[in-house]
Amino acid sequence: MNLRDELCGIVPDERLEKFPSHFSLVGEVAVISILPELEGQKKKIGEAIISDHKNVKTVLNKISKLEGERRVASFEVLAGGDTVTCHREFGFAYKLDVARVFFNPRLGRERMRVRSKARAGERAIIPFAGVGPFAISIAAAGARVLALEISPEACRWQAKNVRLNRVESNVEIVNCDAFAFVLCGHLKHKFDRAVVPTPYGRDEILDSITPIVKPGGTIHFYTFKKRHQIEGLIREFKEKGLVVEFHRRCGNVAPGVSRWVFDLVKF
Repeated sequence: MNLRDELCGIVPDERLEKFPSHFSLVGEVAVISILPELEGQKKKIGEAIISDHKNVKTVLNKISKLEGERRVASFEVLAGGDTVTCHREFGFAYKLDVARVFFNPRLGRERMRVRSKARAGERAIIPFAGVGPFAISIAAAGARVLALEISPEACRWQAKNVRLNRVESNVEIVNCDAFAFVLCGHLKHKFDRAVVPTPYGRDEILDSITPIVKPGGTIHFYTFKKRHQIEGLIREFKEKGLVVEFHRRCGNVAPGVSRWVFDLVKF
């Protein structure tokens, strides 16, 4: 059922059209964004979601955009209370604290698409690895993964998730700034694959990652763009020695702005 339909009688009719039609679900935690003018109804909204969705134990209201190096928003609890949960997708399980580390449940199918490309024995690097969903999924395909993450807490959850999914032998976690680590010159080999879930506004990471990928290797590059920018971006990739093998839109983030993925082959 559409969330707006569920809230009929709770939220005034004239405001329902401004209310999001769905919420994000991370494990048993529902995340919504409520407009300030609905301040008086927000607790009732949280209680209604829990009442109508037996798989939801906690409802969070997102009250800020992603902030800081950890890419974590600020939340307030509308119902329930425990923000630690276990998110399951396509046979994998990821434990995390939704209020303290970044996780995007909407990229689940994209993670499986990238996993289908990974090959046993190849070397892969993942900056901005978070709690490990990309790293773990391709490690399960047999890739040897170097996962870079600046948040110590996200690294702790990733270590737990690596054990939970039984891929300890294929994942090395480094708590570091991805930009500084890649540029330090200590890497002893180049990589067959890079998965780059780029934070908003940090596209310059591509220039750091490209030199450490082997010729013929693949970079799965995620970025935030408007549709009219795509053609010019493809030309820029070619100038950098990267051929676009595949690209698609994989989520809206703001009016007119979407997340895009580009599979780039280095020549």
